[in-house]
Amino acid sequence: MTDNKLVLASANAGKIKELQQMLDKLGIEVIPQSTLNVPDIAETGLSFVENSLLKARNAAALTNLPAIADDSGLEVDFLHGAPGIYSARFSGEHATDASNREKLLQLMVDVPQEQRTARYQTLIVYMRHANDPTPIICQGTWEGSIASDEKGDGGFGYDSIFQVAETNCRAAELDKDTKNRLSHRGKAMANLLSELQLR
Repeated sequence: MTDNKLVLASANAGKIKELQQMLDKLGIEVIPQSTLNVPDIAETGLSFVENSLLKARNAAALTNLPAIADDSGLEVDFLHGAPGIYSARFSGEHATDASNREKLLQLMVDVPQEQRTARYQTLIVYMRHANDPTPIICQGTWEGSIASDEKGDGGFGYDSIFQVAETNCRAAELDKDTKNRLSHRGKAMANLLSELQLR
């Protein structure tokens, strides 16, 4: 990859921090779109990949830099895949991480353990420019289940109620390196780094 700067199309502080840590390995300077006065674009897509493409194209068009965007969410089997693409605004217009977790826990309060399976999904998109006809699209999945209470003070989003299948603890209890290795975003990002090294 010849470009050593790219714009990150996200306003999520936790997501920005995680992606910056991962991209440091390639010597790429990651510039959050907010520092370039790029406004958020409405996520009107009907899938993670559509929303990622919308965000990356918007950032690339307004900055003339390569852009990376991801759309992530939690899929709960008992809720037929919800909250899915609406994970960040699950509890309404003024949703917070805490209110989203509270709503999910309430919906799952009487659900038995064997029916609490869930997974995080990430779709990451890299566009060389706004009209890139062949963007790189990478996916990552992280299997787990929804706990009945909160534990851990790391991470963000639903991490404190997401029971990780591999470690039998919450995502919010993992150290940074372990989370980056196991997580949906870590897996998608590893795929993207491999792709970028080929360009």
